[in-house]
Amino acid sequence: MTTISLVTGASRGLGRNTALNIARKGGDVIITYQQREAEARAVVAEIVALGRRAVALQLDAGATATFVDFAARLRAALQQTWQREQFDHLVNNAGHGDVAPIADMREDAFDKLVDVHFKGVFFLTQALLPLLADGGRIVNLSSGLTRVSAEGWAAYAAVKGAVEVLTVYLAKELGSRKIAVNVVAPGAIETDFFGGAVRDTPAFNRHFAEMTALGRVGVADDVGPMIASLLSDDNRWVNAQRIEVSGGQGI
Repeated sequence: MTTISLVTGASRGLGRNTALNIARKGGDVIITYQQREAEARAVVAEIVALGRRAVALQLDAGATATFVDFAARLRAALQQTWQREQFDHLVNNAGHGDVAPIADMREDAFDKLVDVHFKGVFFLTQALLPLLADGGRIVNLSSGLTRVSAEGWAAYAAVKGAVEVLTVYLAKELGSRKIAVNVVAPGAIETDFFGGAVRDTPAFNRHFAEMTALGRVGVADDVGPMIASLLSDDNRWVNAQRIEVSGGQGI
């Protein structure tokens, strides 16, 4: 049976690349977007062009009060497009960056990081567990910044650290359902994350390249294929692991 993967925040960047690589490996994909509907529809068209089925659903990953409604819309999409009650893989990718030294971090900015990157991941996963098939997979996205520090990223890295702990507990609690749960921690990547800072700011790009053993920052296609591979049956025995995909950043 064809797998169905849900990738949050997949209208662009790493989420888009992950969704396309899942499709290239023969899987169908449900993507979510917050505001970029046109870009999400374009990703759906790309997936369809690869011979797979795809659906785009709107989701604000930081708005926990909307998750019950999202689960209902997801259930309807599964029935309408696949005539199925459940999906196979959840990739919690949606996110944003906010940089400030600890002394300058605003509480509202901190709260938004928590809402999107930790509280949102926790309660979206909770809301979708009844729709996730036994034997399925969950991949949460973290960051290389939980291991290597960079000025201004304390709050962001801290909530990603919380996701790493959550991943271990999810793996333990969902083990009876044979659901494997892992966390992928990318290093610095050239996408439009945080306004495209790594991609578009030469000094920033050079700084992270100099920190990386392979001598450059990453691109989305360094990470998306790895996540797609982690969802495949080849990696069925990988569970409760933090997997860094950074080219050897900060070693």
